[in-house]
Amino acid sequence: METFIPPFATGFATSAALIIAIGAQNLFVLRQGLRHEHIGAIVLFCSGADALLIVAGVSGAGVFLAAAPQLTLLLSLGGAAFLGWHGIMAYRRIGGPHSVVLGQAARLTLGQALAATAGFTFLNPHVYLDTVLLLGMVGSAQPPHLRPFFAAGAATASFLWFSALGFGARLLKPVFMRPAAWRVLDALVGTVMLALAASLVLHALQQLGWLG
Repeated sequence: METFIPPFATGFATSAALIIAIGAQNLFVLRQGLRHEHIGAIVLFCSGADALLIVAGVSGAGVFLAAAPQLTLLLSLGGAAFLGWHGIMAYRRIGGPHSVVLGQAARLTLGQALAATAGFTFLNPHVYLDTVLLLGMVGSAQPPHLRPFFAAGAATASFLWFSALGFGARLLKPVFMRPAAWRVLDALVGTVMLALAASLVLHALQQLGWLG
C-alpha cells in the first residue's frame, strides 16, 4: 500500500540538498538574521517563492517531460552533471577558508529588505534550475497522485531551512565564524549532491535499457 511518506521524504531530501548551500540568497538571509532585521518577512518571502516555483516545476515539467522521454533522458544527464559539479565544488570548499564578515551598514527598511530579497531570489538563475527544472524533473518521476506530497516535502524543507537560517543566525554566529563548521556543512552537501547525481545516472541508464 502506497503512502505519502516516501514521496514527501524524497521531496524534502532533494530540496534540502539543493538549497543548503552558501550562495548569495542564503548569505543575505543569514546576514539579516544576524542583524535581526525583518527576518520573519524575509523567511516567508524566500520560502513562499520556492513553494510557488516548486509547484510550477512539478506540475508543468512533469506533464511536459512525460511526453518527451528523450528530453527526460537529456535532463537527467544534465541534472546529474550539475549536481555532480556542485558536489565536487562542495568538497573543494572544504579546504578553503570560510567566514561571514558583517558590515556596519545602516538598517534596511522593510521595503528595502524585501526588494533585496526579491533580487537575490528571482535574479539568480540557479533558483529556476533548482526548483523548476531539477525538482520538477525528480517530482515528475513520481506517480501523478503522489506529486503533491513530493512538492509539499520540497516546500517544507525550504521553509525549515530559511527559518533555521534566519531565526537561528544569532545562535550560530560564534559557530560559523569557525572554518570547521563550513567544512562539515560542505561535506554533508557534497555527499548528498553526489548521491543524487548517481541516482539520476542510474535512472538514465534504466531508460536506455542498459540496466534491468
